[in-house]
Amino acid sequence: MEEEEVELETETASVRAPQAPGGTPPTKIERGTSPGGDGGRDKVRPQGGGFFSRTTQFLRDTRAEMRRVSWPTLNEVKNTTIITLIAVVFFSLYLFGVDRVWGFLIDNLRKLLGG
Repeated sequence: MEEEEVELETETASVRAPQAPGGTPPTKIERGTSPGGDGGRDKVRPQGGGFFSRTTQFLRDTRAEMRRVSWPTLNEVKNTTIITLIAVVFFSLYLFGVDRVWGFLIDNLRKLLGG
């Protein structure tokens, strides 16, 4: 049985490891630059600059990001609001009931023990 185990170990060691699912590993991106495969949406910008230039760049980036946001429809907002309200009512009633039961048990235990 010892020989079989040794053979299995040598067989698995000789098997070549598969490549990563995406092929070659991603290239390292330097800090302060943007990746090249984003369709040219962002430009490479230096990290320095004054307060006003950084503020305006922040506002531009914010505006560009807000254009990419997937906003929910009115119907989706209504449905999630209703679900949230139902969950809040359910859990508040549940916790109210648990609180009342524990309060009743503790009061009766205190009376039983003479407190």
